[in-house]
Amino acid sequence: MNTEPLLQVTNLRAYLASQRGVVKAVDDVSFTLGHGEAMGLVGESGSGKSVMSRAIMGLLPRRADRTGSVRFRGRELIGLSRKEMSEIWGPQISMVFQDPSRSLNPVVTVERQLTEGMRKHLGLGRSQARTRAAELLAEVGVSDPERRLRNYPHEMSGGMCQRVMIAVALACEPGLLIADEPTTALDVTIQRQILDLLRRVQRERNMSMILISHNLPLVAGRTDRVSVMYAGRLAETGSTRQVFDAPRHRYTHALLAATPTIAHRRHSLFQLIPGTLPNPVQPPSGCRFAARCGHASGPCHEPGPAMTMIAEGHHVACANPVAVPPAATATATAGTPGGDAGGR
Repeated sequence: MNTEPLLQVTNLRAYLASQRGVVKAVDDVSFTLGHGEAMGLVGESGSGKSVMSRAIMGLLPRRADRTGSVRFRGRELIGLSRKEMSEIWGPQISMVFQDPSRSLNPVVTVERQLTEGMRKHLGLGRSQARTRAAELLAEVGVSDPERRLRNYPHEMSGGMCQRVMIAVALACEPGLLIADEPTTALDVTIQRQILDLLRRVQRERNMSMILISHNLPLVAGRTDRVSVMYAGRLAETGSTRQVFDAPRHRYTHALLAATPTIAHRRHSLFQLIPGTLPNPVQPPSGCRFAARCGHASGPCHEPGPAMTMIAEGHHVACANPVAVPPAATATATAGTPGGDAGGR
């Protein structure tokens, strides 16, 4: 059994040049991802989640500065040329983007978009690739796959296009799938179908996955671990059960409290997080959530809390973490670490 992490990110920084200055979109982020593990990456819009996924993939703009270390299967990815990365995109790491209407080529058939990668990376012939493409469409729940191969993206619904995007991402049997907000602009029913599909495929193929979303309930029951990101940094990481049952960082706690639930009283106000994200060009020193936190104290501002392990597999960067409720402690002791959390 391979004990080395599939993906190891260490002190990753991704700085983007802009008219206002250098945007510190990802600032000193470290985490590992095991073989066959599903990790959720959550946080408000603008936290740096999508930029981090592109930094891992090496898909940042030309004017971006990427430093730190990204090791995949023991190989350092930072510093590789675009030609070298093109051999990794598809057969080793694939990505499902937010908007399939902009990711799929509108003037190319589904068949060609599915088979190009297989013919290049797997060496399949035209007939073999077409057969495999039809099988992939069936696997991701596309009805009448033979007919759909002849379609263009505009001839299909948004949910169907997203299924095609997933099939494209799976075509070359990657070891890691990054799904960046894969249910954007889809209705609630289709959202659930797409996320359940991703989880099922990930388990059946024993593939690792990073599921990026600002919607915590969508991540809750479909990942093994969760990392909470705020203003370019990780605030909390742990098993899905640990983080959702007993959030310790003040930001995670506030984020979950602001999430609508079925038990919310009709016409009552939602519990909002005051303030806004800090300026990404000039972020504050110390904890970046301190200005919005009602429990901030001196150590939060200077030098700021470091990521600290507070339980097995559970790390938090908070000087005044939330106390663990007794019920959550009992649940964590009885539960299986890293297992699925129930949907919220």
